[in-house]
Amino acid sequence: MMKSVSLRRSQPQRMSREEKSRETYRLILEAAAQVVGSEGYADASISKITQLAGVAQGTFYNYFRSRQDVLNKLLPYMGRQMLDHIASSLPRTLAGPVREEARLRAFLDYLNSHPAFYRILYEAEVFAPEAHAEHFRVLVNGYKGSLGRAVERGEIRGFDEAELEAVIYMLLSARSYISMHYARDDNGQAKAVPEHVIQAYMKILTRGLFSPA
Repeated sequence: MMKSVSLRRSQPQRMSREEKSRETYRLILEAAAQVVGSEGYADASISKITQLAGVAQGTFYNYFRSRQDVLNKLLPYMGRQMLDHIASSLPRTLAGPVREEARLRAFLDYLNSHPAFYRILYEAEVFAPEAHAEHFRVLVNGYKGSLGRAVERGEIRGFDEAELEAVIYMLLSARSYISMHYARDDNGQAKAVPEHVIQAYMKILTRGLFSPA
């Protein structure tokens, strides 16, 4: 059963019409994230989402065409939120494997504070395949830019562009399985990933991707 969790409106005392519109859009997506995270895509109804968001069902249709429309926008929304969290967590001075370690820790930190992301991501391949594909396009393109800059700085050597794309999928897969196995307990509750896991991940990077060619 879905837990009733109130969503806090992040608004000043007076908001413009545009600000109110953006805030309502955000509230609906945040409510959808809670509903899907708790009950899954199949049982995420418009009525449950709007009740949790505190908006009328008629208001919902001012922002989304249908139930499927909000589900299609959910994973990309949370994916951008996750990337923003990671980017804001990384000092601009970090480079090389140290930056990758910070990226992993920021990713795990996001999952710890947004446990619904697990179910939203893994069920999306079936219930929102277009959103799932878009999410991975954004992740891969972002990683290409990051590793490309590492190549320009001379931190990564001996990998051509096609090989780096393959490496990106390897890193994303490793991150995903680390989070599934180590970042949750048997009851699905978030927990800290053991340090030896992160150190093992870093040994692979420093002795492979970031090692001298």
